[in-house]
Amino acid sequence: QVQLVESGGGLVQPGESLRLSCAASGFTFSSFVMSWYRQAPGKEREWVADITGSDIKNYADSVKGRFTISRDNAKNMVYLQMNRLKPEDTAVYYCRVRYGLDYIWGQGAQVTVSS
Repeated sequence: QVQLVESGGGLVQPGESLRLSCAASGFTFSSFVMSWYRQAPGKEREWVADITGSDIKNYADSVKGRFTISRDNAKNMVYLQMNRLKPEDTAVYYCRVRYGLDYIWGQGAQVTVSS
């Protein structure tokens, strides 16, 4: 069974950092592109970043230069290091993998940036 479990969310002040983790299981992790998405209150879910099995990374313009996606294929983990956080980064953050014709999502991790 393909499963994704996020952790590491929390409440931080503007300018601070936070690292999200996503533990994957049930598939050959190293072969798949892993993505992070987020959904702010009252807004649609939006793509944040993704990383291929060979470490090619892409970022949304809104987070480029502040967020870093990484993965550990030996541990079946994907990470999102978020620096210089802003209030507009407040959202539920989701890990996602496209598995065949299906998109598999984690349960989400709440990130709140507020003074």
